[in-house]
Amino acid sequence: MYKLKVVIVGAGIGGLTTGIAMKQAGYQVEVYDRVTELRPAGAGISLWSNGVKVLNRLGLGEKLAAIGGEMNAMEYRSHTDEQLSYVDLHPLFEQVGQRPYPVARADLQAMLLEEFGPEHVHLRMPCVAVEQDDQSATAIFENGHRATGDLVIGADGVHSAVRAHVLGRSVSRRYARYVNWNGLIPADPSLCAKDRWVIYVGESKRASMMPVGGDRFYFFFGAPMVEGTQVDPAHRRDELADIFKGWPTAVQGLIDAIDPTTTNRLEIGDIDPLERLVRGRIALLGDSAHATTPTLGQGGCQAIEGAEVLTRYLLTTNISVPDALHRYEKARKDRTADLILKARKRSSVIYGHEPSATQQWYRDLKQEPPESVINALAKVILTGPMG
Repeated sequence: MYKLKVVIVGAGIGGLTTGIAMKQAGYQVEVYDRVTELRPAGAGISLWSNGVKVLNRLGLGEKLAAIGGEMNAMEYRSHTDEQLSYVDLHPLFEQVGQRPYPVARADLQAMLLEEFGPEHVHLRMPCVAVEQDDQSATAIFENGHRATGDLVIGADGVHSAVRAHVLGRSVSRRYARYVNWNGLIPADPSLCAKDRWVIYVGESKRASMMPVGGDRFYFFFGAPMVEGTQVDPAHRRDELADIFKGWPTAVQGLIDAIDPTTTNRLEIGDIDPLERLVRGRIALLGDSAHATTPTLGQGGCQAIEGAEVLTRYLLTTNISVPDALHRYEKARKDRTADLILKARKRSSVIYGHEPSATQQWYRDLKQEPPESVINALAKVILTGPMG
């Protein structure tokens, strides 16, 4: 189909990637977001090869490589500093045809915004409702503005306003029973090799560093915690020092290196797999459709995949917009549901929901052959839309 007008609610990774893909398809695109300034939640993101391939297809490969970290290996170590596993990632690159790029979220969002065109993104526009008829779909905003197009895409995150219209009901975020702290520090080889992703695990907690562009490490910590706790940003280093007391020297050095006032502290959650992603001329994409815990590193990648699949069906089929959206839903629903549940299960193992399962995982890490890890990663990547 040609000469479509597309209204996108949400200017995060999924919304902007979709906007770029739709513009390249020749469509008229408008993007709206509720925020006053585009500031991504979280400091970093691991873009595995399935997401990278889509951005390559959109002509962004060179720019992405410039902001991405060079990650050549991953290593698990225990909270007593025992090496549990080491995986050279080069066999993965050869198997799937593309290396991953860990990136700072702000760098990724800036790259996408520049490519899409910031002048086409309308901020301070909270969406309060959507409606549709046989010929069009309309997003309605708090200030009374109505944006009408051939379709509306709800890429407005885990607390999506568009989702209730698609489902005919509200959806509650499910707390995953752990808190994640994350941020960026200058890369320091005394803490971690600059081309390695290292994850320390033990006591149902983890601490990690991985390389991103600009000679920096993206770090995160995770620990089980009841919902609703709050800690003033100025005290977040002290909080981490207490939770990870006695952990290896590199972890203590990482805690010393962070800026507590810029360290994010997030209660992690997801949503149950949805029974539908589409209603007529309105589609969900990204976290509004399949918010997941970050334990597989696929949240951003799935939003990027969704942008490619949705655009491709609109461009290559011509029965109707609802028909193309239905094809998108059929292609995406099972894949994203499967990854939500796999990430949920992995979170429960990592963070001690069943302590015996967590202890068994620590033992398994020491015995699992590197090729098994490579094959598991490759399976997720190669079943994406770009192969």
